[in-house]
Amino acid sequence: MLREFIRNERIAYFSMEIALQNDIPTYSGGLGVLAGDTLRSAADLQMPMVAVTLVSRLGYFHQHIDEEGGQSESADTWAPEKYAHPLPAKVAVVIDGRDVWVSGWLYVLESYLGGRQPVLLLDTDLDENRADDRQITDRLYGGDAAYRLKQEIVLGVGGARLLHALDFHVRQYHLNEGHSALLTLELLRRHAYPADGLRPGDSPYDIPAVRELCNFTTHTPVEAGQDRFPYELVHRLLDDFVDNDTLMLLAGREELNMTRLAMNMSDYVNGVAKRHAEVSRRMFPGYHVRAITNGVHPHSWTSIPFRKLFDAHLPGWCHEPEQLLRADCCIPKKELWQTHMEAKQELVRLVEERCHVSLDVDVPILGFARRMTAYKRPDLLFYDIERLRAIARKQPFQIVLAGKAHPRDEQGKQLIRQLYGYIRQLSDDIRVVFIPGYNMETGLKLVSGSDIWLNTPLKPFEASGTSGMKAAFNGVPNLSVLDGWWVEGCIEGVTGWAIGESCDDGESCDVANGNDAAALYRKLEEVVLPLYRDNRDGWISVMQGAICKNASLFNSHRMMRRYAADAYIR
Repeated sequence: MLREFIRNERIAYFSMEIALQNDIPTYSGGLGVLAGDTLRSAADLQMPMVAVTLVSRLGYFHQHIDEEGGQSESADTWAPEKYAHPLPAKVAVVIDGRDVWVSGWLYVLESYLGGRQPVLLLDTDLDENRADDRQITDRLYGGDAAYRLKQEIVLGVGGARLLHALDFHVRQYHLNEGHSALLTLELLRRHAYPADGLRPGDSPYDIPAVRELCNFTTHTPVEAGQDRFPYELVHRLLDDFVDNDTLMLLAGREELNMTRLAMNMSDYVNGVAKRHAEVSRRMFPGYHVRAITNGVHPHSWTSIPFRKLFDAHLPGWCHEPEQLLRADCCIPKKELWQTHMEAKQELVRLVEERCHVSLDVDVPILGFARRMTAYKRPDLLFYDIERLRAIARKQPFQIVLAGKAHPRDEQGKQLIRQLYGYIRQLSDDIRVVFIPGYNMETGLKLVSGSDIWLNTPLKPFEASGTSGMKAAFNGVPNLSVLDGWWVEGCIEGVTGWAIGESCDDGESCDVANGNDAAALYRKLEEVVLPLYRDNRDGWISVMQGAICKNASLFNSHRMMRRYAADAYIR
């Protein structure tokens, strides 16, 4: 099976997590879903790539929520042999002074158009390894710093070596976030100069040659979000893998910063939205950080009712999403609304099944679903409960929430408990539900069945965000803080609505939660809900605007064509 993939040069795409399909739990959230959408578009467009990730046998975690909103976790185990084929090669990497053997599985991601992309799922659960080493690739983002560094050694160094052992011809390497930055050290070793030819002060490696091979996409707009490891740990686990002076020059003097290593070793560096690139250039003065705004996979994130609608009126839209520019003139408003109501009924049924709550299909639904962490501010909508009640008494609405908190994010877990408290407080006035076990399938029903998609991050901490892009493919307008992609996507009253003001200089313009909440309530009460209630034709026009001006642009087909033109072909 490998033969069809090793004939031609390929772009090797490294990512710690990749959302391959809903029931393969090798993803935690937005980064993994983006990686999956990247490969799905590459398959549709028949771009020659090969992806490298971890098998994550125990998944991220399965979420359990008790009656008080307390989150607990259990392993989300899956069996790779049911979905993938064992690889016919294994390689060794030295970790903590001993050989750790790495092999893996070949998963073939297939496009509905017939394209195929190979994905290597790295696995250390081999007989040759010690019991603790066999567990290195088990848990996605699990364990302590040593466990994480071992995973990143396997991903970067082991992944690069396995590609070589399998005879893949790699044209370039694409690092999706800094987790795989150690692959650049493996490439340095391959491009080392003969020791007897070096003069004092010369670099022992051909650094420019390695830089030409590497592209790096950063997703983190804050220093605290970058992977860092103390050099004491690095030297214990990696020993003298590369010259120490070179390592400290490239990755930082005080500690190994994976983002800095990736940036220093990549000829092409990009952020995932224009605003994010501005923020990144301020974080890393002197680096040329370009912008390729994220996108979502058209076929995957368009609900079946909307796929049928687009197929009928704009054939070929899935391969050329720019055709959606004509949705306002080619799709009758009545059909658009009927299609939305089909998708909304699906969400209503899901809520009934999972939460045992009956929503009213005639009352607008506000949807909010993403990682439960402080900067996402899932509690902002509930900042002033009495104000929220007053708005609902005049113009009823419903709220559907979902999302997971990282097992070690106690603040995120507390936010879920607070949301359950708000649900109880508002039970007599507003139907509010929290759907546990958030995954890709649930996400699609949420982004397609909601009437309004809400996003309330604290600026400037949203690198891009993609859930609102998914909503746009289903004609659902965004009501969002002007950060990440929404700075580019928001045309007030045309594609949706802004909460508060933007920052034009790329710096933090954070305001108190109370000010953002007041702006949110004002927009809901004075603009959004009255339009839904009193002007259905005007509301459908905004739905058309979301499709025409957001979905047509913020898709992973456009994103991958940009990567091909700007990064891969140079």
